[in-house]
Amino acid sequence: MSKLTESLIPASKILPEITFKSVILAIILTLVLAAANAFLGLKVGATVSASIPAAVISLGVLRMFKTHNVLESTMVQTAASAGEGLTAGLSFVVPAMLVLGFWTDFNYFETVMVGLIGGLLGVLYSIPIRRALINSPELRFPEGVAIGNVLKASATQDSADLSMLVKGGIIGAVITLFQTGFRIFSDSADYWWRVKGTLFGLGLGFSPALIAAGYIVGINVGLSMFVGVIVGWIAGVPILTYFYGVPDIADPIAAAQTIWSHHIRYIGVGTMLVGGIWTLICLMKPVVQSLKTSWNSIRSARLHGAIELPRTERDIPLTTVMWLLALLAIPTFVFAYSLLNPTLIPVSPWIRWFVAIFSLIYILVVGFAFSSISAYFAGLIGSTNSPGSGLTVSVLLLLALLLLAIFGIDIKFVGQVTQAELTSAGYAVFITAIISAAIVIANETIQDLKVGQMVGATPWKQQVMLIIGVCVSATIIPLVLSLLYHAYGMAGVFPHPGMDVKQMLPAPQAGLMAAIAKGAFTHQLPWAMIIAGGCVAFVAIFIDECLKPYNMRLPVLAVGLGIYLPFSASIPVLFGGLVQYLVYRRFKKLRLRANRKAIFDKKIAVNKHRGLTLACGLVAGSSLVGVLLAIPFAIEKSSDAWSLVGPGFVPIANLLGGLATFLLCLWMFLKITWLGKIKR
Repeated sequence: MSKLTESLIPASKILPEITFKSVILAIILTLVLAAANAFLGLKVGATVSASIPAAVISLGVLRMFKTHNVLESTMVQTAASAGEGLTAGLSFVVPAMLVLGFWTDFNYFETVMVGLIGGLLGVLYSIPIRRALINSPELRFPEGVAIGNVLKASATQDSADLSMLVKGGIIGAVITLFQTGFRIFSDSADYWWRVKGTLFGLGLGFSPALIAAGYIVGINVGLSMFVGVIVGWIAGVPILTYFYGVPDIADPIAAAQTIWSHHIRYIGVGTMLVGGIWTLICLMKPVVQSLKTSWNSIRSARLHGAIELPRTERDIPLTTVMWLLALLAIPTFVFAYSLLNPTLIPVSPWIRWFVAIFSLIYILVVGFAFSSISAYFAGLIGSTNSPGSGLTVSVLLLLALLLLAIFGIDIKFVGQVTQAELTSAGYAVFITAIISAAIVIANETIQDLKVGQMVGATPWKQQVMLIIGVCVSATIIPLVLSLLYHAYGMAGVFPHPGMDVKQMLPAPQAGLMAAIAKGAFTHQLPWAMIIAGGCVAFVAIFIDECLKPYNMRLPVLAVGLGIYLPFSASIPVLFGGLVQYLVYRRFKKLRLRANRKAIFDKKIAVNKHRGLTLACGLVAGSSLVGVLLAIPFAIEKSSDAWSLVGPGFVPIANLLGGLATFLLCLWMFLKITWLGKIKR
C-alpha cells in the first residue's frame, strides 16, 4: 500500500462488493450516463466524468437498502466510468465513417465489435501497470483523489451531494426542453453581416450542459477555446472572405457556415494535429518511464506471484490477463480480415493476410504503448483533461501512412476520391477506433483503481466491473449514436434533406479523423488551411511555454477545438469557466476575512465538491433530455417536432435564451458560494 494513501476500509476487513443490487444499479447508470455523454461528446467534442454522479446516485440509492457499504458504490461508479469512457472512444472516431461516406448509418455489429475489442483491451492493458502507476509518488491523480474524497465524505455524511445532483439535473433538463424541444428559448444566436464583400459576425451559445462542462474544465480551457474562436471565427472568417470572396448565398449566416465547412475547420485540424504531435514529444520521458515500470511490474509479478497479497492489492492474475489477450487476438484478427473486402480494396490475398496480421500487431503493441501513456495522464492531470483525441490522431496518422505504403504495393493511389481510397481510409479509421477505445478505457481504469485504493476496494473486483461496464455500454452506444444521427445530423452529414444546420452535432474529433484518413489516401487535404492551423499551434505552444512559470496555461488542443467548433459550442464553455473562476475568487476573498481559517477551508472544500456535483447534474439532465428528444425527432424526421413557436419568434427566443443563461450562471454562483451560517 502506498504511504501517500490511507484506505477508508482496511485490507483486513471484508465487505460485500459485487452484489446483485450493485450490478443492476451499475448497468442502469452505465446505460444512462453513456447515452448522456454520447450527446455531449458529439456536441462539443468532450465528455464529462461519470464517476461523481454515479458515486453520488449509487450512495443515495443504496441507502434505501437495509445493508449497504461504500465499496458497493465504488463498484457502481467503476462500471459507469467504463461506459462514459467507451462512449468517448467510439463517438470521437466511429462517426468518421459517415463523413467519409463509407456508411449511411451506424452499422450495429461493427460498432459493437469495435467497442468490445477496444474496451476489453483497455481494461487488460491497465492491469500490469496498475500497481506501478497508482503508487507512483510523482502522480497525484487530481480527479481520482477528488472522486475518492467524494465517496469517503458521502459515506459518512448526509445526502447533500445527491440533492445538488438532482437540482442540477432538473434545471438542466427543463432549460434544454424549452430550448431544443419547445424552441421558446434559443440554444444559440448568430449575427453575421456583409461589409464590402467581407463577412463579419459573432455568435453565442446557451446550452446548460456546455456551461456546466465549462465549469468542470475551468477557466484556462474556456479562455483557450475562446482564443480559438477569435482566431477561427471573429478574425478568420473576415480574412478568408476578403481573399476567397463571400459564398454566393443570400443568408450571411449560411455563408459563414460554408466558410467554416470548407476552410475554418481545417485550420482547427492543423492546430489539433500539431498539438497532438507536441503532446507526444512532451510525453517522451513519461512514456519511457511508464513502459519501464510496466515491464518491471510484470517481472515482479512473475517472480513473486505466489506471495499472498493483501486483499486491496489483488489484480486479475497476470497469467489470466495473457490468456485473455490471446483469446481476444482471435476475433480481432478475424474482424480486421473481414473488413478488407477484396471488391472494395483490390489487393492480392497475401496482402490481405499481411495487413490483417499487421493490424493485429499494431493494435496490441501500439495500443498498449498509447494506453500506457493515457493511463499515465490519469495520474498526471486526470481523465476529463486527458488529451485522448490527440493520442488517437497520432495513432491514425501513423497507421494511415503505413497502410498507404502497404496497399501501395498493389494499388496505385492517384489522388482522387475513388472507392479504393475511401475504403482504405475507412479501414484505417476502424483500426484506430479500436485503439481509441483502449486508450480512453485504460485512462478511466487507472483512475478508478486509484479511487478503489483510497476507499479500500479489491482491484480484481473493480476490473470485473469494468469488463461488465464495457460489455453493457458497447451494446447500447451504437443505438444511441444512430438515434442522435437521425434526429440532429452529425459532422456536416444529414440523414435526410431539410434538417436544421444549427441543431447539427458537430462531432469535431470524428471530422478530424475523417479528414486525416481521407487526406492520406486521396492527397486532397486543403494543406494551406492545415499549415495555417499548424502555425497557430506553434504560436499557442510558444505562449503556453511562456505562461508556465506564472502558473497559467494556453492548451494548444483547446485552442484548436475552439477554432473547429461553432460559436454555439465554444462560448458556453467560456461562460462556465468564468463562473468557476468567480466562485473560486469569492472563496479566496471570504477566506482572507475569516478568523477561523481551518473551519472555512473545510467548508469551502465541501462546497467545491458540491459545485462539481451540481455541474455534473446539469450535464446529465441536459444531455439526457437531448437524447430523449432525439426519439420523436427521429420519428418525425425533424428537430422542430415539438416546437411551439414559429420562425418569427426567433428574436424573442434569443433574448429569453440569453436571460436563461444569465440566470443559470447567477444561480450556480450563488448556490455554490453559499456557505451557510458559520462563525468567521
